[in-house]
Amino acid sequence: MRSRRIAPLVAISALATLVPALTPAAASAAASVPRQTISAEPMKPYTQQKPRWKRCQADAPANYQCATLKVPLDYSRPGGRKLDVAVSRIKATSPQKRRGALLLNPGGPGGPGLDMPLWMGPELPTAVKEQYDLIGFDPRGVGQSSPVSCGLNGDELNWQRPYKAATFDKDVRWARTVAAKCRAKGGGVLPHLTTRNTARDMDVIRAVLGEKKISYLGYSYGTYLGAVYTQMFPKRTDRFVLDSAVDPQRIWRGMIQVWAEGAEPAFERWSTWTAERHATYGLGDTPAKVGKTYWDLVAQADRKPIDFQGTLLTGDDIRVGRAMFFDVKGAAEAIAELKKAAEGTPSPAPSRRSTSPRPVPPSFARAVPSDNSDAAFWAVACADTRSWPRDPEQYRRDAIRDKARYPLYGDFASNIKPCAFWTNGSEPATKVDNTVGVLILQNEWDSQTPLVGGQGLHRTLRGSRMVTVLGGQGHGVYGSKSCADKTATAYLTTGRLPAADVTCRATPAQAQNRPDLPLPTPQGLPQQQDRS
Repeated sequence: MRSRRIAPLVAISALATLVPALTPAAASAAASVPRQTISAEPMKPYTQQKPRWKRCQADAPANYQCATLKVPLDYSRPGGRKLDVAVSRIKATSPQKRRGALLLNPGGPGGPGLDMPLWMGPELPTAVKEQYDLIGFDPRGVGQSSPVSCGLNGDELNWQRPYKAATFDKDVRWARTVAAKCRAKGGGVLPHLTTRNTARDMDVIRAVLGEKKISYLGYSYGTYLGAVYTQMFPKRTDRFVLDSAVDPQRIWRGMIQVWAEGAEPAFERWSTWTAERHATYGLGDTPAKVGKTYWDLVAQADRKPIDFQGTLLTGDDIRVGRAMFFDVKGAAEAIAELKKAAEGTPSPAPSRRSTSPRPVPPSFARAVPSDNSDAAFWAVACADTRSWPRDPEQYRRDAIRDKARYPLYGDFASNIKPCAFWTNGSEPATKVDNTVGVLILQNEWDSQTPLVGGQGLHRTLRGSRMVTVLGGQGHGVYGSKSCADKTATAYLTTGRLPAADVTCRATPAQAQNRPDLPLPTPQGLPQQQDRS
């Protein structure tokens, strides 16, 4: 996600975003729930659908096809209201070698994946594309799949709120208002926008495609979605690659809080790296001096906002960019330019990273509400688990505590969220605990899903193997020309997991300033809005 307030720092640091795009979640007291209790007969109208595949759009490749499937809003009442799920495919390039379907998910919650086969295709090895139909889909409530809205305005979209005693009551009113507007506009749908139901939708896709099992490549939140599928449908799970992982034990509040925890060691690493290059960046010749330079800039901006490329940045605006420190070179460049601006030297105009527009197939062309990603995110984050505190004072205490523990981002992470006032979802969260064999990929320095997330998922999926890329940075491993790619490709094409966990080291070129994979926006939490 790109923060409008901190966008100049984004550009200079060459980061895709300084605002979280996808990462681990809240301390969850998830209850066990049955794997699947829905009888087959009422589901036949869904599992026996015949998709009408059409070319997705006139100027897209002819082999990129789209269709719309129907799924029940509430799987316990399959005869009731239905939702659309938009699905796409690019068929395997070798019919003789074809193994089956590889479902793709980019993360979120709230991330559309309909065009994922189109942009992931060039990133995947030929051997994988020979064996698998690449299957994309927009999860329920997202994009072209019955998109939801809460009717949120600009300030209501601003979820990145630092804790301050003077503004806490306002933040509580904001959280209560967002929950109330979502309940008023989508109260009949939002409780059913859960990871469990999206996993059930994936199983409908599997059945419609005529596959006994499915394979899967999921990024970020997509790792949790994949893990839930393995728990609910272990016998229908084929080869699953879970890339840049979320810890199921931390769904969902802990997903946000882990950003604060992970930012502190990243800041220490950055301070050490930058001190060794004082001649280049002029930020201090010891880690302590580099850290002091940063915090002096935060304090200065708190007294009087710093004019940075025409944008006035407060200290909180600077702190919200905690993700920059996972890219040591980019962060050093950004803070050096910020220091010049604080001293009165104009900064160069930011260079914008070009992005090609994401295609919207005419056959699915429905208007997507401007707050769709926010509504879908909060629906999943709030309805997936019942462990969110209900007392606003608990958030106040936690924010004060975590600002002291994790000065960069702790109060942002633990401050109140709309989930405090959300109606419970249709089911408790899924407890992930199985021995299904999957492959987990993780960069050591991923700002959106820190390393501890991958380690947590690995513990809960006891049959898994994990590949850790030491020195690797950026969000998304497979397809980034990483040292983990060979292991992932071997698993997808042969089904053989490594005999033990694998650790490989990123090359200097890969470890420095590697951009994130082109995961679609939004990739996680809702977009930060200007509060001015």
